[in-house]
Amino acid sequence: MKVLGLGDNVIDRYTHTGIGYPGGNALNFSVYARLLSAKAAYLGVFGDDSAAEHIRRVLEAREIDISHCRVVPGENGYASLTVEQGERRFIDSNAGGIRQTTPMDFVLNDIPWLRQFSLIHTSAYSYADALLPGLGALPGSLSYDFSDDFDAAKIGPLCRWLDYGFFSCAERSMEETRGILETAWQAGCRLPVATRGAEGALLFNGSIWMSEPPEIITPVDTLGAGDAFITAFLLAQVKGNTLPQSLRQGALFAAEICLTDGAFGEGRPY
Repeated sequence: MKVLGLGDNVIDRYTHTGIGYPGGNALNFSVYARLLSAKAAYLGVFGDDSAAEHIRRVLEAREIDISHCRVVPGENGYASLTVEQGERRFIDSNAGGIRQTTPMDFVLNDIPWLRQFSLIHTSAYSYADALLPGLGALPGSLSYDFSDDFDAAKIGPLCRWLDYGFFSCAERSMEETRGILETAWQAGCRLPVATRGAEGALLFNGSIWMSEPPEIITPVDTLGAGDAFITAFLLAQVKGNTLPQSLRQGALFAAEICLTDGAFGEGRPY
């Protein structure tokens, strides 16, 4: 199985320790997929600073293909955050750094390369929304993480291209969460899923609602838990697992990642 994380990469700067860790939804997907034994690639834009160089070295050491990425002059993306009793809390960011002004059109330059992937995952922070029609026309499945600050008006236009859509709904009521998933499914998303923090995950397949409680642990750091859930769920689906099995795999891997500092370690002073 070959999978691709497309879009955002950052350094997560922990203000309470002065340590920065590689991260970003699309990049985390690629790393987590590799941890789960898939052949993984990452496609995105790096700055030319030391933070970006560190991320690239980490990906190369983990045998993740970054051959189609671009390096451009400027500051790489970063986010500032802290951890309080195991729960990560974001403070600010540079909104992706150089990625804000670097067009992502080059992503579709090598269609034969893209066609080799069973699954492509991207996100709301990847500046790749305009690419979804092209990505959706590829033979592999297409997944998108809307995160928690999505614009409800964009659900329909984006979901028409998606096989999987993920929504972070920990701060929303169950009624609102169900409405979001129904809207996504009606717009064309085959399997919309909501993660609800301590309440676990909720899935709608057009006729049946399924839920999965979280694995109960004492977290070291919850950064990356949602991305870990998404990755393990998606890989289980591509392998042909049932929906309940896939939801369970997502919950177990999310709990495992919560026992690691940063999204997957590899920290250094910033």
